[in-house]
Amino acid sequence: MGGPPDPDGGSGKRRWGPDFLTELFQNPLDPGYADAAARRAKEGPRTGARRRVAAVSAALTLAVIGFLLVVAYRQTMAEEPARTQARADLIGQVQNRRAETERLQRRADALADEVAALRDRELSGETAARLRDLEAVTGMARVRGSGARVTVVDGPTSVDAVTGERRTEAQVKDTDLQLAANALWEAGAEAIMINGQRLTATSRIRQAGEAILVDIRPVGSPYEIVAIGPDDLADDFRKGYAGQFFETLSARFGISFETAEADDVTLEAATELKLRSAEPSIAPAPSGSAKVSSGAGSPVPGSSVTEGGR
Repeated sequence: MGGPPDPDGGSGKRRWGPDFLTELFQNPLDPGYADAAARRAKEGPRTGARRRVAAVSAALTLAVIGFLLVVAYRQTMAEEPARTQARADLIGQVQNRRAETERLQRRADALADEVAALRDRELSGETAARLRDLEAVTGMARVRGSGARVTVVDGPTSVDAVTGERRTEAQVKDTDLQLAANALWEAGAEAIMINGQRLTATSRIRQAGEAILVDIRPVGSPYEIVAIGPDDLADDFRKGYAGQFFETLSARFGISFETAEADDVTLEAATELKLRSAEPSIAPAPSGSAKVSSGAGSPVPGSSVTEGGR
């Protein structure tokens, strides 16, 4: 009677197949290469018709490749004028839109000044002064004074020799500008502007790829942060945590950092300030009453937070 299979294969010694690395080093050549070498050694080099067929095949292959390259080159050159024209058209559109935006901005500034003059004429002196103070604090009006000027410049950009990837560690990030603005507010700044963009309570400093946006407007290096505040604002910023942070960036990545006093500077008003307001959906009940009247002066139920009138 036959018993179970012998795990040792009858040799008395259990054998294991070689692993991949061992097999690779023991047989470095693919079996196909070994067979071709053996056949060539047996049959000798190609001669006569076989050699001519191989040469013709190689020539035809090279001719086809050359023809495809010529066709691709001619196609690329034929499309180049259209591509160049489209690029020129886009550049022209961008320049025209930019000029139109600047013209509209000047018109908006003139209308804002006209509205402010009419308002001051209609309001009493004390009320108009209080309103101007509120506009200066919220960023809706230009302000003038002294404070600090912080300048941050991107460091040198290098390219990785192995991967060819451009390194961005030495570029100023949005978080760096956020830290600088927060430190200036904390040190007593009353108004801050970054590269001409006035900051408000609703301003956003964000990263979009390698670009930095301040309220959806791009800003670039050098980044100039101007703040109006106490006389010692520049010294407090330089000696505080933000100054130490930028000193570390300068020493480690080559980012330029400079802080100086700013005398008699003017910060323009914010260009796109979105006002937000909230109203209670239900009027508070009078003391001792369980009912709320719904007269003409009562808030409308269901009203909610609004943004910019929408």
